[in-house]
Amino acid sequence: WVKAFLPVPRLTPAIVSDRTDPKIVHLDGLNLSRARCLYALAAALQRPALAQLGDTHAQASLPFIASGSYEGEHWLGTFAVQMLDARGQGAQLSR
Repeated sequence: WVKAFLPVPRLTPAIVSDRTDPKIVHLDGLNLSRARCLYALAAALQRPALAQLGDTHAQASLPFIASGSYEGEHWLGTFAVQMLDARGQGAQLSR
């Protein structure tokens, strides 16, 4: 069913235009959450392409979890830890 639902992974990371905007910065959380889910799916389904897509989403937002702006900084760390944990759980998956 996964191949029918997501035959070719094409999710593009969200672009965060203003990390000081308390609404827009939630897109960093979306990227980290997507990465976490993609890592979990990659491990469960043995699909390295999903892990690579997770890396793309993580790289789009992980560098900004300590941006100096309270709007994201006070909660994005939790999403980052969850994402890194999921990545570690699937570390045995060859990428």
